[in-house]
Amino acid sequence: MLMFRWPPAAFENYVIDHKEIHEECERKYGKPLRMAVRSTYNPKSNKYFAFSPGYMPVFVNYRKDLWDDVGIFPDTWEDIRRGGMKIKEKHGIELGIGLHNTDYALNAILYSFGASVQDEMGNVVINSKETREAVRFIKALYEESMTRMAMWGSNEWHLNSMISGELSLTSETNVIARIAEMGNSEMSEKIQLAKTPKGPVCRMGSNRMACYLIWNFAENIEGAKQFLVDYVGSFQKIFLTSRFLYFPCFPNTVPDMGQLLASDSKAQPPTKYKVLEDVAKWTTNTGHPGYANAAIGEIHASNLISRMVQDAFAEGVKDAVKDADTECKRIFSKWKEKGLI
Repeated sequence: MLMFRWPPAAFENYVIDHKEIHEECERKYGKPLRMAVRSTYNPKSNKYFAFSPGYMPVFVNYRKDLWDDVGIFPDTWEDIRRGGMKIKEKHGIELGIGLHNTDYALNAILYSFGASVQDEMGNVVINSKETREAVRFIKALYEESMTRMAMWGSNEWHLNSMISGELSLTSETNVIARIAEMGNSEMSEKIQLAKTPKGPVCRMGSNRMACYLIWNFAENIEGAKQFLVDYVGSFQKIFLTSRFLYFPCFPNTVPDMGQLLASDSKAQPPTKYKVLEDVAKWTTNTGHPGYANAAIGEIHASNLISRMVQDAFAEGVKDAVKDADTECKRIFSKWKEKGLI
């Protein structure tokens, strides 16, 4: 059994059908989140290629002192563009939404503009007016509020730079806030959380979905199935032990989540994590608004969305989106030939 932080749809032919695990957990713990099903189920083959007990939402971590100073709260992507530019001009501190392996943030922007790689039926639709508008916005965001290092730095660089005070805002899980709480009281008070920003169409963020799969050649398949069912049943403890990093795909397993998030003794202020109480309403699966199929997995793993934005700087938005469309269609065609889409 292995755990991935993204839907491992490409391995479908080598794993068991995890349907029994889904059915048993639903019988015991209630219905799962829609995005959990869309991250583990293939409607073409009618097979569950994985099982997801929980997810790690990605949202806004921001320096409240800096954003208060310019009088802007980062509620929308346009707020972030304007506020990021003002903070950079006044304080010399930039935004931290990089292009290196950060499709989570870039996907969130695309979704908020009404753009996506595929539609709900699995047709490639990235070459659209909405995508071009989103990429133009992303391009402006980088040109106005960031430098080359912030664009190309790794996730770890952005995390460390946020904690050290070198960035005004980034897109991450709550790991930044928790690290600050352990050793930097001053920065812990300054770093606050906000929902994934709204765009012209909606507020919709991405996440790191924990997906477990059981190989069809495993020696103890029944034991692995039971482990996952019991694991879901223990999610109240898991949620607390992870310090609100790991959210349940079966919400009934943490019935007092709102109460727990509303007051945390380690947080400054104690209500810091309350903003996450409705996180499942503005978080979605990779491949939104469709399923997380094998083609979407390859596109995510190859950072194609990041490369599309990079190409927009060199060859223009229209050509970059057109090239991405061609590559997406090639990838989808390959997986359709394999029978997985």
